[in-house]
Amino acid sequence: MTPAATAVWGRAEQQDFRARVRGSLLGAAIGDALGAGVTALTWKEMVDAYGPQGVNDFVPAYGRRGAITAATQLSLFTVDGLIRAQVRRDAGAWHPPTDVHRAHRRWAATQSDWGPDERRKDNGWLACEEWLYTRRAPTKTVLLGLGDDTMGTLDSPKNPTARDAGALARSAPFGLLVGWEPQLVCQLAMECAVHTHGHPSAYLSAGAFAVIVHGLARGEGLDGSIRRALTLVGARPGHQPVTDALETAVAAVREGAPDPERIAGFGGERSAEEALATAVYCTLVSQDIRHGLRLAVNHDGPSEITGCLTGALLGALHGETALPPAWLSELEGRPTVLELADDFAMEMTQGPALHGPAAAAPGWLARYPRV
Repeated sequence: MTPAATAVWGRAEQQDFRARVRGSLLGAAIGDALGAGVTALTWKEMVDAYGPQGVNDFVPAYGRRGAITAATQLSLFTVDGLIRAQVRRDAGAWHPPTDVHRAHRRWAATQSDWGPDERRKDNGWLACEEWLYTRRAPTKTVLLGLGDDTMGTLDSPKNPTARDAGALARSAPFGLLVGWEPQLVCQLAMECAVHTHGHPSAYLSAGAFAVIVHGLARGEGLDGSIRRALTLVGARPGHQPVTDALETAVAAVREGAPDPERIAGFGGERSAEEALATAVYCTLVSQDIRHGLRLAVNHDGPSEITGCLTGALLGALHGETALPPAWLSELEGRPTVLELADDFAMEMTQGPALHGPAAAAPGWLARYPRV
């Protein structure tokens, strides 16, 4: 796959893009952290524990407030892989699914090692962040899919019956490739989803989600971005559960005020298409990011996943300045998320000045090695 030629970015365009990248990555992490402490609870249990409105703020998880889960960890390594793909392109190596798979394998090492292995020449800076070397409820499906160097493909996917939202939750960064055409964004998201989740509902949901994020990151409207996702995914075999779920989410907006019971109508949110529908619905009906994220985590399903997805959409839509400051201040790993977001924005807007034919920044190549 080959993206469109690199565009010339004006200063205002660069600033807007960086704000949306920051918004999407930080928003996803906030939503993940908001749901992390209650993901095992039913809605009734949330009401019993936190009152009639359910969860309104971070609650402790993994020994602290604002803790992120494996969903955010994997999203960060997705970004790392996408930057590496751009850097390696100059060396004549261009296959983003391989670079993302290598990045996810580096994440897999964080789940088994005590800390960074200094002998690895491909670590870069992200894999040296010691705070990432902790297990935050990764699913067996993800660990199995990334358990060896064999990379799943659309023709030969890993875990062909897996249809949960594990791959979906790490797919927002593909949508931040705003210089790419939507169909290529969709294709890349699907090709990387099958590294761990081979059921069509899982990888098509990942493609649809990436396309919606892509439209928002380009400054387009939410309705139009959803329609584009429906068109692109609707042309693929096995699309019906995904397109039906998206259309149900859109139709539900007209059915009355949002509440946990209405969200429950999308299903148990254990499948990728159900989680996608929940996130799209919560984004459509949100009054602001705080309201949308509260809707996204107060239900019977996997709150950290639906919070993560909704946060990525709302952050891409509104940008970083719309994120709740109190939640940002407590978010685990916020400096790392910000640093990676800014690196991604710089790579996508100014990559040729960092590692092009006429220039090479040694510090950048140390952060994102070509090996």
